[in-house]
Amino acid sequence: MNLLLDTHTLLWFALDDPQLSRPAGALIRDLANTKFVSPASYWEIAIKTSTGKYTLAVPHATFFEGAITDNGFRVLHLEPRHTAVVAALPFHHRDPFDRLLVAQALAEGMPVVSADTALDPYGVQRLW
Repeated sequence: MNLLLDTHTLLWFALDDPQLSRPAGALIRDLANTKFVSPASYWEIAIKTSTGKYTLAVPHATFFEGAITDNGFRVLHLEPRHTAVVAALPFHHRDPFDRLLVAQALAEGMPVVSADTALDPYGVQRLW
């Protein structure tokens, strides 16, 4: 199964954070699943670290190289068809990063691994 990881899911998995649910961790560790990371996630963390809202223990590039490559995750590159979905989304949720993740998941027909119930009104499949 193809899975799109929400930003917090990626962070919690990479940092072995106990906030990651057991089912979510099992989905990510399952080698039969292909895990994708959106550029929205590393963009979101770059903005949050640059504004002091989040701190990484290592440089941003080092962290994401390890978090993505070392775990065998793939980058789900942004396509015009993804942003077309964003343009048509209702404003159930105003976070631009989450809206892009939802749009990518809808366009690609894949579930999002996320604890964020604010994604549910969009009809995206959310696994946690």
